[in-house]
Amino acid sequence: MNPVDIIKAPIIDELEEFERRFKYSMKSKVPLLDRITHYIIKRKGKQLRPMFVFLSASASGKVSDSTYTAATLIELLHTATLVHDDVVDDANERRGFFSINALWKNKVAVLVGDYLLSQGLLMAIDRDEFQLLKVVSTAVKEMSEGELLQMEKTRTLNYDETIYFEIIRQKTAALITACCKSGALSAGANPEQVQLMAEFGESVGIAFQIKDDLFDYGAGKNIGKPTGIDIQERKTTLPLIYALNKVSSSDRKRMVNIVKNHNQNFQKVAEVIEMVKASGGIEYAADKMKEYADRSLEILAKLPESEARLSLETLVKYTVDREK
Repeated sequence: MNPVDIIKAPIIDELEEFERRFKYSMKSKVPLLDRITHYIIKRKGKQLRPMFVFLSASASGKVSDSTYTAATLIELLHTATLVHDDVVDDANERRGFFSINALWKNKVAVLVGDYLLSQGLLMAIDRDEFQLLKVVSTAVKEMSEGELLQMEKTRTLNYDETIYFEIIRQKTAALITACCKSGALSAGANPEQVQLMAEFGESVGIAFQIKDDLFDYGAGKNIGKPTGIDIQERKTTLPLIYALNKVSSSDRKRMVNIVKNHNQNFQKVAEVIEMVKASGGIEYAADKMKEYADRSLEILAKLPESEARLSLETLVKYTVDREK
């Protein structure tokens, strides 16, 4: 049995019911829209976000109707942001499938994203789930701010570790924080426990993003050769930031020049990757990732023992051990 199946075990029935509700939440009387939403459902990923919602609810109390609303709301808003991201990035693929904009063009993709966003908002309002709506809307706001902050710093090539952590806290961790916080809220947890789950989500979300950074340098069991995609896109990842603050002044200038002006030259990008490795950047980032993962496990240890807590612990380990 693979790790994801083990993690899902305590909430397998809830995830099946969530799938049914999520599918229903996207229905439309417009045939084109219905065809596109059916395509979106068909290419779903590992269901990590709903897993965080349901496991956080189970670990904090009991899964309720509000839990299904929280998971559906998060998945609708997250899917909307992905559809819009593909337009912004001019991406033709996502998870090995053609993106919506590749198949139906940008205008349709933007409108589909808007539709999913409005469906999520209306669902929360119809069910008087204003607390959940506030949590999830705050996460989407932070994700947008994180993306814009990254774009701004990419232009100026700002290599400040503090700014890096602020970007990933907003871009990646904010949504996982919302999953865990809304899960606890939906289960009727007290304010202290809700805050505890929010802190857990933030820590595991940051560990998750650092792991993604490491993939770009081939730092995984079956990753093979480094991709250097982040360098090509001039993204300031943690291994690169560490290296730039450790190497000599002349090496730093060379690395910055490559990232700024030669980021499409595979040979030069490979040179930067080697310099990052030689400086200890991979080890440093891996240690930071472990630090945040350990912090997540320390938070979970404060919860009562349960199958759901055990699954969340396994989910943390999966986050840092995963191979893609």
